[in-house]
Amino acid sequence: MNQLMKNSLTILLIFISMQSFGQFLFGQDSLSRPITVSVPFLSFAPDSRASAMGDVGVATSPDANSAHWNNAKLAFIDTDLGFSFSYSPWLGNIVDDMSLNYLSFYKKIDQTQAFGASLRYFDLGEIALFDEFAVAQGVENPSELAVDGTYSRKLSENMGLGVTLRFVWSNLAGNITGAPDAKAGTSVAVDFGWYYTKPLLLSGKDSELSLGAHISNIGQKVTYSSEANENFIPGNLRVGSAFKTNLDAYNTITFAFDINKLLVPTPPIYETNDAGEIQTDSDGNNIIRSGKDPNRSLLSGTFGSFGDAPDGFSEELKELTYSTGVEYWYRDVFAARLGYFAEHANKGDRKYFTVGAGFRYQVFGFDFSYLIPRGQNHPLADTLRISLLFGLDKGSEDTEN
Repeated sequence: MNQLMKNSLTILLIFISMQSFGQFLFGQDSLSRPITVSVPFLSFAPDSRASAMGDVGVATSPDANSAHWNNAKLAFIDTDLGFSFSYSPWLGNIVDDMSLNYLSFYKKIDQTQAFGASLRYFDLGEIALFDEFAVAQGVENPSELAVDGTYSRKLSENMGLGVTLRFVWSNLAGNITGAPDAKAGTSVAVDFGWYYTKPLLLSGKDSELSLGAHISNIGQKVTYSSEANENFIPGNLRVGSAFKTNLDAYNTITFAFDINKLLVPTPPIYETNDAGEIQTDSDGNNIIRSGKDPNRSLLSGTFGSFGDAPDGFSEELKELTYSTGVEYWYRDVFAARLGYFAEHANKGDRKYFTVGAGFRYQVFGFDFSYLIPRGQNHPLADTLRISLLFGLDKGSEDTEN
């Protein structure tokens, strides 16, 4: 194997591992059709609070990381400005130098508006390169990042909207010179969010019911070589609710539930011969037996994702993922969290419990979460996330207004 082939193979392995995230990580059989995307790191839970609650967050109370889960929540945050930094070693059971890093910031413009910004950096770790004689040719460090800007506004005391503009950069090839066709992939995407919250008085206790919907990562496809090899980014629809109630003057508990649906084409079923080889037409295109051609435009792929599964509506339901979580607060100082995430076996088969805790002292905060998969030898086992937070109250500014 010459240097060019070796480098190209390295790029291909990285590319496949990230494109076919569900199938690569979770060992799907030939009957499974996990949906594949480019830059899947955009959909990874970046912070410790939400990840400790089973990756739930579209309708929970707002915080510094709200823009990822539902950008409309930022306008409802009760501090003037703040930021958060989260760090998570990624796939620690497979590699020891891959990590997800997330830095977020928000600032209230006034009582009805807020601005937010965030930087997400995914470090895929170092990869050693060798030629056909096993001579070291250096080390590459593929990486990906996304930069966001968010605007959130209240439409009333109970309802708000949000919009986020995102730039995505993905360099899986590093600086490899032996693969001239490889290049960094880029994309521009938008998110739209809706949030509604209503105070309630139930059995003499102050409570709050919140609803949310968030459409994220609607943007141009990504390619690492040419337009003929473009792939969808992880467009997603998230809807959910949260119910918070004060048990007494010191204790509060929140129950939350989210449903997610990828807005990406479902892989079709292709015609095969007796040997299992995919058949092609006279133009060299794969012949589709059931389902729709996945090589579609952004709008067609996004809106068509609700009805393109080869097995019809029953398969569309299998593409939903479910998150549920509980959060307990004592005196708004100490938090304990528990959650569960579930995905159908034919669509990735991610099933795991999550636990975590949080602590607040004046303007500072600390959260951590821990993931416990249901399966043995799971690549996501022992995933730990740590978040540091800072929030500054408006103080005298509110009094003057």
